[in-house]
Amino acid sequence: MDTHIKKIAQLLDNDQVLEKAGLTMKCSLQGVHPPHQDFTKSRPGPDNGSLRVQMKKIQSENVQTSEEWLRNYSLESLQLTLEHLVDEGNIILNSRNGVEEIEFTGETVTDFESRLSEVIELYQQRIQWLLQDSRKVFGLIKGTKVGLLVDVSHISYGPRLLDFQKDLLCLIDEQLCYKKQLYCLSFSAEMSPLWESPKNINVHVLHEARQWIQQLEPGRGCNLLKGLKHVLMMKELNSLVVIVGSCPDQSLEILSDYAQQCMLGRKLHIHAVTYDCSSPASLAVLKNLAEAVRGRYHCYFSKAENFDSSDFQLLLQESQKAKDLLRSIKETFQRRIGDSLVGRMADVSIGFASTAPSNFFPKPPKHEGPLVIQTPCALAKTSKEWLKTYGLKAKKLNLYQVLAPSAFSPVEEFVPILKKTVSSTLHEKAMMQFEWYDGTVKNIHVDLPVLYNYQKLLVKMVRIYEKRIDWLSVASRRIWGSVCERRVVILVDISVTNSMYIIHIQHSLRLLLEEQMSNKDCFNIIAFGSDIVPWQLELVPSQPENLQKAWRWVLSLQCKGSRNFMSALRRAVEIDFKDKDKHKSQGLYLLTTGIPDQETHTISAYVAEVCRGFDLQLHVCLFSVMEEIDSNGIVPARYANPTETAIAFKEIVQGSYGRFHWFGEEGIFESDDITIIVSEMEKANKYSQKCAFLVESLKQRSVNQSVNPFIPGDSNVLAKKERRKPQKLPSPKPTALSLARMYIKDNHAAERSASRSVQTWRPTSAKAEIPPGPVYQKYPKVTCIGKSVPSVTLPNKEEICSSKEWLTKYGIKKLKLELPRQLFGPGCTHQQKTVASLHKRVSAKYCAVFPSVEVNGVVKHLQFQPKELEIYTEQLEKVLRRYIERIQWLLSGSRRLFGTILEANVCILIDTSGSMDPYLPHIMKELTSLVWEQLRKNKVRFNLLRFAENTESWKECLVEATDETCHDAVQWVSTFHAHGNTCTLMALQKALSFQGIEALYVLTDGKPDTSCSLILTEVERSRKKQDIKIHTISFNCADRGGNEFLKKLASQTGGRYHCSFGDVDGQLAAHRMLTEGLDDEDDPVFPYFEGDDLKQLTQEVAKARGFLKQAKSLRLLLQKWNINQKDNLFFKKCSGLNFR
Repeated sequence: MDTHIKKIAQLLDNDQVLEKAGLTMKCSLQGVHPPHQDFTKSRPGPDNGSLRVQMKKIQSENVQTSEEWLRNYSLESLQLTLEHLVDEGNIILNSRNGVEEIEFTGETVTDFESRLSEVIELYQQRIQWLLQDSRKVFGLIKGTKVGLLVDVSHISYGPRLLDFQKDLLCLIDEQLCYKKQLYCLSFSAEMSPLWESPKNINVHVLHEARQWIQQLEPGRGCNLLKGLKHVLMMKELNSLVVIVGSCPDQSLEILSDYAQQCMLGRKLHIHAVTYDCSSPASLAVLKNLAEAVRGRYHCYFSKAENFDSSDFQLLLQESQKAKDLLRSIKETFQRRIGDSLVGRMADVSIGFASTAPSNFFPKPPKHEGPLVIQTPCALAKTSKEWLKTYGLKAKKLNLYQVLAPSAFSPVEEFVPILKKTVSSTLHEKAMMQFEWYDGTVKNIHVDLPVLYNYQKLLVKMVRIYEKRIDWLSVASRRIWGSVCERRVVILVDISVTNSMYIIHIQHSLRLLLEEQMSNKDCFNIIAFGSDIVPWQLELVPSQPENLQKAWRWVLSLQCKGSRNFMSALRRAVEIDFKDKDKHKSQGLYLLTTGIPDQETHTISAYVAEVCRGFDLQLHVCLFSVMEEIDSNGIVPARYANPTETAIAFKEIVQGSYGRFHWFGEEGIFESDDITIIVSEMEKANKYSQKCAFLVESLKQRSVNQSVNPFIPGDSNVLAKKERRKPQKLPSPKPTALSLARMYIKDNHAAERSASRSVQTWRPTSAKAEIPPGPVYQKYPKVTCIGKSVPSVTLPNKEEICSSKEWLTKYGIKKLKLELPRQLFGPGCTHQQKTVASLHKRVSAKYCAVFPSVEVNGVVKHLQFQPKELEIYTEQLEKVLRRYIERIQWLLSGSRRLFGTILEANVCILIDTSGSMDPYLPHIMKELTSLVWEQLRKNKVRFNLLRFAENTESWKECLVEATDETCHDAVQWVSTFHAHGNTCTLMALQKALSFQGIEALYVLTDGKPDTSCSLILTEVERSRKKQDIKIHTISFNCADRGGNEFLKKLASQTGGRYHCSFGDVDGQLAAHRMLTEGLDDEDDPVFPYFEGDDLKQLTQEVAKARGFLKQAKSLRLLLQKWNINQKDNLFFKKCSGLNFR
């Protein structure tokens, strides 16, 4: 043992080794204790440096993360906690008052304080060491076989690139060179690996890595998911360093789910680093990703001394605990008797028992001080109520309210002499036609000063709405929203999963009590975990002293148990609001971080029942955190990801007409109060665009009138009327007279001679008669602005129907958004006529006025303005986003595997043959989700049937979807096991025999054992008795023949074919389209879906994206045309557009 200690001492004296190992101590070694000796039992003297020696010894043997290092040097490991101090004292009985006291010698307490101070110093030295060299930039790299994944999307040419390369070279030279294997890969939108596989580290490998770093070039996009997919295939690696400088293209949920799946059963340590990144979203994604995979994170900023790292945080927390303990010792032991320190036993126990882990978390300034209560000047309002006073309609700034005094309906009257209805044409010269909100067309007298003033008022209102959103996004309203009711009960989630966030919860309550509760009539606070802990037995007045008492009670809250929300809700409704029928303006505010223990539909039904008919609302404030369940605590009964949790709470608050507020450390994710304000802003923007469109149309008419001025000196009134008639009622066949009129229009110099030619035209009888026929025929009305782009209204809530039915209502064709239909009508065709005297075909005069494009081999004229194309583009983008949102909905939940259940009476058939064995657990899980998510929620009568070599049904008939039957169905599903062959025909015949059945949903992985044609024939024979649809679901079927059979079976019976292949790529493509934009028609694209619903929707998306790209190209060409109208060659060169 002595020899071993001497070797360690010699090693520790080597400063170079210490520097490489991770710590240099600037203190003298005064003694070394054997490893087995208890450091905390040492006394002052020459051995006080033993802690430093022991720490140096561990550091020299292996570089450790803070978590590993604290296993040996935490307060608990070093026996420097209160319990260890108490063990060294003696309990005595005070003879005066009979109170138990604990006595310590002065030497004991002084020694304990000395060692505690020494540990604090060591923690600071460890932190300083972590802030040196490459550890400051990238943190401490663990593992022996390291993968280096570098994001180059954030770097640019110049000093930033050079600094990044310099830091990476330091990382290679100081840390990675001591590893065994190395793999390097850079990524942006594309990947660039240095090697095909990890390389053993040697001089040549390190040289190649340095050259690779020096040749890094900036890229665009941050496709972190693609990089992870590639590097996680390297099974040799045991450590992965991810360096990111910008926000990843994918969401946290997608990245963490993929990483967790790839790391199951594998010991791989992920170290996430954000390099000089100022984006809060990027920091949050990387930090939460590291925590989700139980890795570490490190955030580096070159322009500030702010560092955030999991290694730092652990050390800071342990250091703060030591400081608090040292301060508490000095405060607790106040009386000195001789050389001994005495404190009451109760004081010591109570004082330190209150030193819960939460006391060591960082706290806001004056966190535990008294409240600074503010008195709001008026009772707050919800945004819905606020808009009743400040909304566009309330301020009479609705566009139709403004235009109503100048709007007139078209006049149509029956003329007896003509025996037909005739429309007024006055509006063509004095008014503009405008589509009204009810779909009718009004004639509008456009008053430019009024519209200009109206647009200024709209801008002013938008600024007011922006201020309202800013007001809702700060202080306590960022967390709670606007607390509007007079009688309030606050429900606070203190389950064990919130242990790390108790300070956040307490601070949130403090802000609420200070800023929004002083003007309420009465209030109460109920904390809940597994048990219910109310502050008061009933509501109390919102007086300052009560608010202070409530705050002191909040500071004593400790997190424990699961999340028994239902019990807390019932307690509030049945006790605090027992007289809810006698009062108005009552509200429940729930602050929680996760989904309740109880089922969502149960809570929703209860909330709807107790709030119906009363002025009582439930509002939910969801704090989105990455939950870390304490292994010593009670695991919550249910788990859901943040999105599913938000959906569940939105369903719950709808039952009481309450509000939903979702926020996190990054900001507000969703808020009903803010959403309704944003909707009003979008409405104002829409009105402003319509005003601009009216003004633009009026300007265009003015330009046209300036080209064809009115000639007051012409006394031939009849000729002037006849000249106007062809403009309003074009003759179906050109005549000599019409050609003369067109000539007058384009050439004013020859107007007199043309007038004489008009007068010389007479019928053969030399009597001026009006030619019969076409002149009196009623032609379609000609509007001055051409076709207007329809305003599209799409439902926000998803409809339960097939894509075919959905697209018949909301398809591009139904919405009248097909680009050729919008741009080109019968009047847009390029006209040419053979002139006998010239012996050639000549274009009409107006052809030079409009730009031309070639459409499917036919030359047509563009009569759209850039503003109209801009409106068309906005409407089409709105439709496209709605299509993509529906695709995301179809790829979520149980719809991803089973599709959408449409009918009210169905039977689900599951293939449990031997080939399904590897996938059966996954199918059982998805089937459970189907039962609750679709069958129970939509109240579908159903039955389940499994088939292999034999068939077995859950029930003998269809049953109602109740809680009891759904639980029973899930229990039956859990007994599935795969065996035998696939007897599809027998299963279909049995399912078709169920009374009242409307549709079958058949999930299988391939061809049946019997003849496919036989099954199709037998099924058709069985369906003659009743019309039953069969929807087929192909699961992991690589056999094309099997898939073709399932498609035929579905098509023959009027059902749908569904296949979940490509769902992950589809979700990623949808996410990229919504975040990156829809400009590029070729990237991203959806994978090829074979299922009917997804296939039809993606085809409609591709069609819309094609129209969108063409509309933007045409708009650019029109803008150039307007700049240089004389240069018609430009459009002729660009006339190669072809519409699909």
